[in-house]
Amino acid sequence: MKREIRTTEGAAPVGAYSQGLVVGDFLYTSGMGPLDPETGEVVGDDVAAQTHRTMQNLGAVLAAEGLTFDDVVKATVHLQNLKEDFAAYNEVYKSYFTPPYPVRTTVGSDLMDILVEIDFVAYKGR
Repeated sequence: MKREIRTTEGAAPVGAYSQGLVVGDFLYTSGMGPLDPETGEVVGDDVAAQTHRTMQNLGAVLAAEGLTFDDVVKATVHLQNLKEDFAAYNEVYKSYFTPPYPVRTTVGSDLMDILVEIDFVAYKGR
């Protein structure tokens, strides 16, 4: 059984997908980018600013289910400019977590007019 998570505090889907789904003890988020939840516009001109907005969007989906970044167990990250932007993105990303950090895969991808996209798997069981 799966249950949709939807919040106006995070960026709205721009296609046929849910912001998040709860399945069993896990919350799975869609890939999110740096879109302003109110305007739908891209926030930030550099990867640091875009990573902050992306993490805020993901945090809103977590919060809608009563979760925090401490509940995240897996992250998948897509960077438009992997080699050039990794260090700046990583500094922002790690500021949202405390060790032990979630497992993570970071890859270079051809993104749609954004510099970063991230999705999470979070564990709800306590």
